[in-house]
Amino acid sequence: MRSPPTPPPLIRSLLDPGRYPHPVGCVELVETHISWVLLAGDFAYKLKKPVTLPFVDFGTLERRRADCAAELRLNRRYAPGLYLDAVDFDGEPAVKMRRFDEARRLDRVCARGELTPAHLSGLARTIVAFHSAAAIAPPSSRFGTPEQVLAPARENFDELDKLLPGESPRLTLLRAWTEAEFARRRDVFAARKAGGFVRECHGDLHLGNLVLLDDRVTPFDCIEFNEDFRWIDVASEIAFTYIDLLDHGQPGLACWLLNEWLARSGDHGGHSALAVLRFYAVYRAMVRAKVAALRGRAAEAAGYLALAERLGVSPRLTLTITFGLSGSGKTTASSARLLADASAATVRFRSDVERKRLFGLDADADSGGTIYAVDASVRTYARLAELARATLADGWPVIVDAAFLKRAERRTFAALADELDIPFDILACAAPVDALRGRLEARRDDASEATAAVLAQQLEWLEPLDDAERARVTAPDPIRVD
Repeated sequence: MRSPPTPPPLIRSLLDPGRYPHPVGCVELVETHISWVLLAGDFAYKLKKPVTLPFVDFGTLERRRADCAAELRLNRRYAPGLYLDAVDFDGEPAVKMRRFDEARRLDRVCARGELTPAHLSGLARTIVAFHSAAAIAPPSSRFGTPEQVLAPARENFDELDKLLPGESPRLTLLRAWTEAEFARRRDVFAARKAGGFVRECHGDLHLGNLVLLDDRVTPFDCIEFNEDFRWIDVASEIAFTYIDLLDHGQPGLACWLLNEWLARSGDHGGHSALAVLRFYAVYRAMVRAKVAALRGRAAEAAGYLALAERLGVSPRLTLTITFGLSGSGKTTASSARLLADASAATVRFRSDVERKRLFGLDADADSGGTIYAVDASVRTYARLAELARATLADGWPVIVDAAFLKRAERRTFAALADELDIPFDILACAAPVDALRGRLEARRDDASEATAAVLAQQLEWLEPLDDAERARVTAPDPIRVD
């Protein structure tokens, strides 16, 4: 086995605890292809290697200094408590960071089985807030154009053909899928660029670059050294976290993250993220395959090729609606469906969220009950039908979480399923009325604003399931209002 290269004199000198202006017991060196990181007491110091590679140029002191400044600026967007300062060691620039417990990195939390839906809901909230504030790629820039989207995908295949000659048949099929999917979605890529969805993102948002700080998921270590990797479609950003959860054997959590991000971002209208997410997911899996192959890990690379193959296959399309009074457990039941989804592909639309979006409100906003009139409900169900149709057309199974108390509302969705020739089922939920009132009074931190008064109105509107509808019901049992 070849021994690692000896670090240069400056790095060797920084292994001395006395070099630092704060208490240090011992110093640990972590080395990557492009940097050295020295873990010293409560802090970490990151120095750039003087390397020039196809994707990064740190060949001069000026470039390394500029990159340290960029790393500090860009990472402070979401982790100001970690990225503290730019410092010098004997004239060589370094980024000073606050250390954290490596056991709290999300890849390790996930490996221990401790990653929860609540963690990912918080992450989705953080990502959406970050993307909303991020700079938008200028229309004249190359970033996010269809040509710029396809070029790195093709480059991956060219390199993998050389690195993994034994995988030629699989690579040929995956290349053909990528070319076909790109051609099918080319106009969507262009529309998303024009619509402002290409932004200055993190660029490397896998689980190893996310950490739990005070039980809140915080991104760190974004791509600062290559603009093309950072100025990307927000759908490409979320695709990396999505496929990493799949790689960790957590399809339910991947499905949960996707849905929480969609619910927060609203990126499921015209030219939605769902139209391009599979392309980006396969691309991200191929990047992982290439990195593994470059490190000589052929078996690991083959695993990512297998993941890419699975991602490129559209799941069986289904349309599910819920049925039940407010507080009967519809959201709990549909959440369980998402977390149990082995395909990680089901998309849920909640009437409480989409109703607020129609009125320009955030999911957490309090409307004061002003958006629950009959005409608002008609608009809401019409919007839910539009979203279901578009999402199914993009190849994603759908659950619509709404009360669906009126037969006409249910028939609209049954007719859509019949038109598309896909299975249709009803997830019906029930509880005694007194229990419903108690749940509504106790409800906190939820998009729903249903009250006891809303429940009383619903009891007047309720049109029970008929025999044909009851035949489509899956557990739990149909509603009871006695």
